[in-house]
Amino acid sequence: MRCAAARSSLETIEKIRPDMNDPLVVERRLFGRIEWFLLLAAVLLAGVLAPLAHALLPEGAALRPSSYLVTLAGKFACYAILAVAMDLIWGYAGILSLGQSLWFALGGYVFGMHLMRGIGREGQYQSDLPDFMVFLDWKQLPWHWWNSDQFAWSILMVVLVPGVLAFIFGWFAFRSRIRGVYFSIITQALTYAAMLLFFRNETGFGGNNGFTDFKTLLGFRITDPAVRATLLAITVGMLAAVFIFSRWLVQTRFGRVLQAIRDAEGRVRFCGYDTLRYKLAIWTLAAVISGIAGALYVPQVGIINPGEMSPANAIEIAVWTAVGGRGTLIGPILGAWLVNGAKSWFTMAFPDYWLFFLGALFVAVTLYLPAGVIGFFRTLRGSAGAENPR
Repeated sequence: MRCAAARSSLETIEKIRPDMNDPLVVERRLFGRIEWFLLLAAVLLAGVLAPLAHALLPEGAALRPSSYLVTLAGKFACYAILAVAMDLIWGYAGILSLGQSLWFALGGYVFGMHLMRGIGREGQYQSDLPDFMVFLDWKQLPWHWWNSDQFAWSILMVVLVPGVLAFIFGWFAFRSRIRGVYFSIITQALTYAAMLLFFRNETGFGGNNGFTDFKTLLGFRITDPAVRATLLAITVGMLAAVFIFSRWLVQTRFGRVLQAIRDAEGRVRFCGYDTLRYKLAIWTLAAVISGIAGALYVPQVGIINPGEMSPANAIEIAVWTAVGGRGTLIGPILGAWLVNGAKSWFTMAFPDYWLFFLGALFVAVTLYLPAGVIGFFRTLRGSAGAENPR
């Protein structure tokens, strides 16, 4: 019987998936020609026109985005990449992880090490060692800084470090069939433990201050408008690539199995699928994407410290995904921009009330917009279609 079920696995999976009215299920018709046109326009605006205007127009020109806006847009785009990674594991696989900020920070730290090596003798102490190591009376680089001055090696480590660590953790966690709230608690505990570790000066990661005061990237001054514009363009391009790849992935057989695991893992396992391999694959992939987002974040924001691993940051990532609409891919991107845009305004206008607003927003979305902003627009479009039938 199990062999028969395995042979008809795809048909069985389609049967155990919920109906298309479920807000967590992506409707393939959700993105038509108009939506793809709008996405392309957004990519051209944020990834081509804005960077070109910032790099080529003279300072003070009316159409030239300021350095602050370019940095802010790059920062939000990195957060959007991170939100897509969160959606892959939570929206499609049903794995609520509170540890994505760990993989994000690891990618940032790995690339930050390369940027620190690029400072050279331009630091305060004019030493080949980073300033914080000179201050702590270190005589040489620790072993994990080996080859960090090589760009290609650093890029490789941005992928491997989060990916390998996530694979090892996921292997033991999923093999033990830890899931639900227990998995969320464990991932947050892991992230908090890593944050405490990185706070220690003897680990060689800069302690409380982390890495900052970067000077160059591939020989170019990191504060140069052309470099800032290029980083923004690369980040927006990466966001578009991650989105398109993720959309393709969730519509493949692999993606359908993930959604079936989310809805009825026991039945999928009975059909003959090794759910461990599927969950481990998407978990590792999401960690790698998060690490890439962290690596793009550091040169644009100019700092990476253990605060990026804080429990509040980990929860915020889930809030972005929920606000935008999990299981939609485009929703978490929208949620990341909306929530962080509100955060930038609130922390300037009402800094003492931001966390209260964030909590109220999450409660309101949970109660009144369970499918997020994208789900709300889908409902409106459905209502409009019902009132104006062809």
